[in-house]
Amino acid sequence: MFGNYLIGLREGLEASLVVCILIAYLVKTERRDALAPVWIGIGVAVALALGFGCALTFGSQELTFEAQEALGGSLSIVAVGLVTWMVFWMRRTARHLKAELHGKLDAALQMGTAALVATAFLAVGREGLETALFVWASVRASNDGSHGPLLGVVLGLLTAVALGWLFYRGAIRINLAKFFTWTGAMLVVVAAGVLAYGVHDLQEAEFIGGLRDKAFDISATIPPDSWYGTLLKGIFNFQPDPTVVQVAVWLLYLVPTLLFFFAPARTARRTAPSADKATVPEQG
Repeated sequence: MFGNYLIGLREGLEASLVVCILIAYLVKTERRDALAPVWIGIGVAVALALGFGCALTFGSQELTFEAQEALGGSLSIVAVGLVTWMVFWMRRTARHLKAELHGKLDAALQMGTAALVATAFLAVGREGLETALFVWASVRASNDGSHGPLLGVVLGLLTAVALGWLFYRGAIRINLAKFFTWTGAMLVVVAAGVLAYGVHDLQEAEFIGGLRDKAFDISATIPPDSWYGTLLKGIFNFQPDPTVVQVAVWLLYLVPTLLFFFAPARTARRTAPSADKATVPEQG
């Protein structure tokens, strides 16, 4: 549940901050008349993300086993790619997000209602579609027959919504740069497990060979149905008997990604020590 809670929290908070910035800017500039179109755009984006998630969940059930594994493996790899890009993007641009959204909103206000709806839809929709895809891939990878993975995602999203509301009200302040740095690093670890699971799906679909070539098998030491085996599975998508290809892919993704992820942070701290502080606009 924890791994999926982290996904819901991290991805949901990005969307919540976008909504917070848009709404707070309109309130502060006394353009409350534009709130309705913005909320419409946000609502359509949320509905699209939910519809996309339902289509992935129920649409894949009609496929054969091989087709399900091929689809699941392919979409897991795509989801990891998108999440990795977003983690790096947010790490680099979090402190400039407010100014960027304000500029887009100013332009939309001059163009009219349709532009406001489109701006809000695009700002939230991108986050929503990416979250739906990665949540689907992660829940599928960590599913143990219970509702724990999905419950973790829901709790994470609810926490993100609550935090977004508190940010908007000015009730709490945190260093968002540090928050996105460390949660982004944890998300990379989760993504590495999803990637390895996706590769295993492709092996089962016979798109990739080596399904019988096990790197190791410690099922007797860490039984998958034990509490600690379940914990490792839920957080890291740990598998006690991975294939050689899975281990290789996991290492080749995780190690370089974390090295690149933290290297810019050290440079940024040396060159601009005051830029790490990120704030959320207060209600006017």
